Amino acid sequence: MESSAESPQPVRAVLQAVGGWVDRLGAIWVEGQVAELNSRGRMSYLTLRDPVANASVRVICETGVLRRQDPPPGPGDRVVVHAKPDFYQLRGTFSLRAREIRHVGIGELLARLEQLRRTLTSEGLFAPERKRPLPFLPNTVGLICGRDSAAERDVLENGRRRWPAVRFEVRPVAVQGDRATREVIDALRDLDARPEVDVIVIARGGGSMEDLLPFSDEALVRAVAAAGTPVVSAIGHEQDTPLLDYVADVRASTPTDAAKKAIPDVGEQLEIIRQLRDRGRRVIGGGLERELTWLAGIRARPVLADPVRETERLTDQVLELRDRARRSLTISLDRAQEALGHTEARLHALSPATTLARGYAIVQREDGSVVRSATEPELGEKLRLRFAEDGLTATVDEVDTDPATGPEPGPEEPPEPEESSEPEEPPRSEESPESEEASESEEPAEEAATGKAPAKKPAARKSPAEKATTTKKTGGAGKGARTKGAGSKSSGAKTKSTGAKSTAKKTTTDDTQGEQA
Repeated sequence: MESSAESPQPVRAVLQAVGGWVDRLGAIWVEGQVAELNSRGRMSYLTLRDPVANASVRVICETGVLRRQDPPPGPGDRVVVHAKPDFYQLRGTFSLRAREIRHVGIGELLARLEQLRRTLTSEGLFAPERKRPLPFLPNTVGLICGRDSAAERDVLENGRRRWPAVRFEVRPVAVQGDRATREVIDALRDLDARPEVDVIVIARGGGSMEDLLPFSDEALVRAVAAAGTPVVSAIGHEQDTPLLDYVADVRASTPTDAAKKAIPDVGEQLEIIRQLRDRGRRVIGGGLERELTWLAGIRARPVLADPVRETERLTDQVLELRDRARRSLTISLDRAQEALGHTEARLHALSPATTLARGYAIVQREDGSVVRSATEPELGEKLRLRFAEDGLTATVDEVDTDPATGPEPGPEEPPEPEESSEPEEPPRSEESPESEEASESEEPAEEAATGKAPAKKPAARKSPAEKATTTKKTGGAGKGARTKGAGSKSSGAKTKSTGAKSTAKKTTTDDTQGEQA
């Protein structure tokens, strides 16, 4: 249909065109809620409303169509209409020509509500984890209920009886009919926007399932889920469960129960405080009793009752330990000194110097090695004889393997004077036989006292001239001197003295002691 400002279409043409389009529509089934119903003779006029979209359409039918239902539909009833769309061209109005009207059955309503509940559950609107706890003591309670209804009186009276200082913000709304859902949503959003409101209660008394349908509306359920303030649902009685109960943070069976859950009882709280106070007194009293008992036990201890006595006891212990330590140290020192004396005596008895002092000698080669047998040195080999304090050099002239059958030593010949820059050592005075006998008689006494083996008396020291090596007599010649080897009275090797041709070489005591070390 073409038109312009220069060639507009007349009204009748537009209405005819729209009527033609509507006539081409077939019969359809429409569901809605009866908002108005007027019967004039054999014709009846209804207003069918969609509560979700807040839209309506006029329905015209014969009165007999309504009477075929038992009971006939009335305002507020949900119905399903089988009608043909109609457009009245003279007035330009759209309507539905109803051919059949049916009540929406309870079973069908329940099935639709169950389907809606499953859909909202799958979206997580009924999940327990999204529910918020109620405040312990709300300052202001928002109340959405019918004007001057019993639910309003129950909530206000019980709430103020439980906590007289509580305040209420009441929003009266329609709780059934086509306007109920929209008014409840508006009141909910208004109270949720107020920061002083701590909790919102939506309350309604009992009624039929059709009366409670506005509280199962999808739009209301989503509005409650989006609210930031905790919501308490108190719709109908215990057996009534609209979808609002699933999405609310707390469900109450009745408006009175909602007041009990939203507002604490001052008497109960005072009783709880009294019990806590009594428990605190018992706990504190018991704790004090235990601490006093412990303190009395501490005071009764001897260390605190008479600290001087304990100090004296500990002082006596310290002194006793000190004396014991001193005695133990003295005994240990005495024992160590005694052991040291024994060791010193044994060392003196076993010392090579002591052996040399008793008249023994050590025979050594020129390289310092010790001669232990008469067969070891060669004839003519020079040997060194070491005594306790000095030594001399001798030459092997003859080897006697049997010192017991060797020739007796001849009379000592006076040695030739030595040409030495060292001053001669004055001869030592010989001890008298009486002194020797006295010293010999003292030795057994010492042996008996010490328990040591008798030591041989060292030979009398000779003068430097006597220490010169003498030659062994051969045939009618003079007798040679026998030398004492280390560890025996005679080494068995006879040495020839160098006489005037060789000078006896003295070795100092320091030399001998150095070699012994």
